[in-house]
Amino acid sequence: MSAPVTHAMLLAAGLGTRLRPLTDRLPKPLVPVQGRALIDWSIERLEAAGVNHLVVNLHHLPQLVEAHVRARWRGHLAFSPEPEILETGGGIRQALPLLGTAPFYAINADTIWLDGQIPMLERLARQFDPARMDALLLCVPTVLAVGYDGMGDFMMTADGRVTRRPAREVAPFVYGGAQLVSPALFKDAPAGKWSVNRLWDQAIAAGRLHGLRHDGEWFEVGRPQAIGEAERVLYDLGFRKPPS
Repeated sequence: MSAPVTHAMLLAAGLGTRLRPLTDRLPKPLVPVQGRALIDWSIERLEAAGVNHLVVNLHHLPQLVEAHVRARWRGHLAFSPEPEILETGGGIRQALPLLGTAPFYAINADTIWLDGQIPMLERLARQFDPARMDALLLCVPTVLAVGYDGMGDFMMTADGRVTRRPAREVAPFVYGGAQLVSPALFKDAPAGKWSVNRLWDQAIAAGRLHGLRHDGEWFEVGRPQAIGEAERVLYDLGFRKPPS
């Protein structure tokens, strides 16, 4: 992809039920890991990638998320409130008018990744080909996903096309919570509450869903105990807040 990616959406509306009781008083994107709010890990990398238009959806404790992001983000900023949680597909669909007409990043606000030699967002932008792809997903090797204990999500062909994990098998890749997506994926998509998995399956059937293998560290922090695990690994990698 030759044009720079200037727009991004941070998906920050979830309830974070698996992180209770922390999320009873704090929205999941603001839960600290190594002394930094989860959402700040993504904001820092979006800024470094040259994104200057950010959209954030809101639901759980929205005033806290909004105040935090307003104090942190230096570019153009918009919010997409969800009185009822719209899930990943419905949330992006509602925010489309704020995201422009070019491909944009959609990032889970609770995602933590460390880059390899080339920043991950830059790699997504380099590899994205709108002639062949509707979305390019960050795919993390399942065995290297810190804190993840599931069976993975995707298989990947040599040319990068992804397919679903076969039943009762462990897939080599888990979705890493980041994608570069064309607005065309959402053409004719309905309003309301639904998962982006619906559109991914359509793109898989058309051979237009692709994956990028992550070449750095990645952390699943969906459970309280996983926060400590992530902090210990990050500390060993040079982040200076001592592990508890």
